[in-house]
Amino acid sequence: MDASTLSIGEIAERTGVSEGTLRVWEARHGFPVPTRLPSGHRRYQPLDVDRVRVALQAREDGFPLPMAIERAQRYGAQPRRSLYAALRERFEYLHPQPVPRRTLVQISRAIEDECSSRAQRPLLLGCFQQARFFRPVEPRWRELARTAEATIVLADFKRVRRRPNRLTELPLYADDPLLHEWVLVCDGAELPACLVGWERPRGPGELRRFELIWTVEPQVVREAARLVCELAAERSPELIAPLRERLDEPASAVAGAHLRATVDLATRIAIYTSADT
Repeated sequence: MDASTLSIGEIAERTGVSEGTLRVWEARHGFPVPTRLPSGHRRYQPLDVDRVRVALQAREDGFPLPMAIERAQRYGAQPRRSLYAALRERFEYLHPQPVPRRTLVQISRAIEDECSSRAQRPLLLGCFQQARFFRPVEPRWRELARTAEATIVLADFKRVRRRPNRLTELPLYADDPLLHEWVLVCDGAELPACLVGWERPRGPGELRRFELIWTVEPQVVREAARLVCELAAERSPELIAPLRERLDEPASAVAGAHLRATVDLATRIAIYTSADT
């Protein structure tokens, strides 16, 4: 017997979760997963103690048991990739621009307005980092959701919540890189557009600044939509299931240096305008 492994009794003693509950979790949710000795006895890894504690903390934070277990299963696994990093790696020509938060908000508002006026039933995705950043603009997003096929907002919400007009709030966990990113994706045939800003670390008294990439290239927008929906599917698989066919369709091949130059020019105009106000 490996001396580093633990019995179910030891797991129960260290976590406060009864042996019966651990067996029920294993049978119904596949968590925690023990190895079996020839005798049939369960043996657990020391990391399982931390994972069970993560599940307990998530339950105390108000998460349903399946979501708490999903959070615990990810604990100690390979960290989730940043959306900002994933797009920059795949599309190396995307050049980030350092911008203050107010410029980021201005460009976001412009994309939202164009999406609302031009795109027919777009897929609208947004990451606001914290729920308190989303609440002031929630009425605006409810109106945007009215004409969208689906609208998904991610932030540090406590739970999954379906709001009016097909708007769904999904929680980000403490280890999600998206907690440090500002994201807006409008995946529509008439107006594809996405914006991703990675927030720079800041010291006391410093203003919030972001490394910003944004584009209207359909291939980039579709990839951003897929990555965000991949994350959303972990929280609410039934929400993403009807969108799978749409996300699997190839995006338009429209792209080119002139389009990228236009985006760069528009960004520079926004930065200069913001600096003068």
